[in-house]
Amino acid sequence: MMSKSQIEWTEQTWNPVTGCTKISAGCKHCYAETMARRLQAMGTPGYEKGFAVACHENRLSVPLCRKTPTMYFVNSMSDLFHPKVPFAFIDKVMQTICETPQHTYQILTKRPATMAKYFTRRRVPHNAWLGVSVENKRHGVPRIDVLRSIDATIRFLSVEPLLENIGELNLADIHWVIVGGESGHKARPMRSQWVADIKRQCRAANARFFFKQWGAYGKDGVKRNKKTNGRIFMGRTWDEMPVVAA
Repeated sequence: MMSKSQIEWTEQTWNPVTGCTKISAGCKHCYAETMARRLQAMGTPGYEKGFAVACHENRLSVPLCRKTPTMYFVNSMSDLFHPKVPFAFIDKVMQTICETPQHTYQILTKRPATMAKYFTRRRVPHNAWLGVSVENKRHGVPRIDVLRSIDATIRFLSVEPLLENIGELNLADIHWVIVGGESGHKARPMRSQWVADIKRQCRAANARFFFKQWGAYGKDGVKRNKKTNGRIFMGRTWDEMPVVAA
């Protein structure tokens, strides 16, 4: 399944895998789980088992039908490196990626150890960007070193939802950092100073900075509709994208 994305940092979502299980603090209010339950209730194909992990062979060829160069977020409704996703199926996902060099694929995981294991004997496709979620110090920050050990064209961090001040980071060989607050009625607040600290570190490390959203809490700390809070930080929007070497 492919669909036009509402996610600010991508163009389309491609979900050859759906479903996941919670692994860390950032998963507590998982938007994908809520959406999967809704799609299951609507009878949407592929969500018959709700948020249980499922691999969809019939979706593997979807990007092959699109000639226009497109930025794909892979598995917005899952984690490609979930333990229930066989490496043999990931091989098929990578084959599609290799067969469509006109596209760019953003692969985000909370399980970088599995990702690193997978790529131990395999090369990362040139058009695949690899990223990890960094929501806090305990679960998120240690993922950065594992990501850095993988040879990829672009390595990126999704610091969303940013749940605390994550301190000084080692951003060496990290090309792109996305920051955002949590949405939903149970959202946890994000502080402006936490974002400012990350932006400062991005500048020092020459990493591109992308501010996705404030989420349910605005820069003033007041809870309101996320659209009202918007995306303005330090007087402007920050939509920086990484530069891929030719």
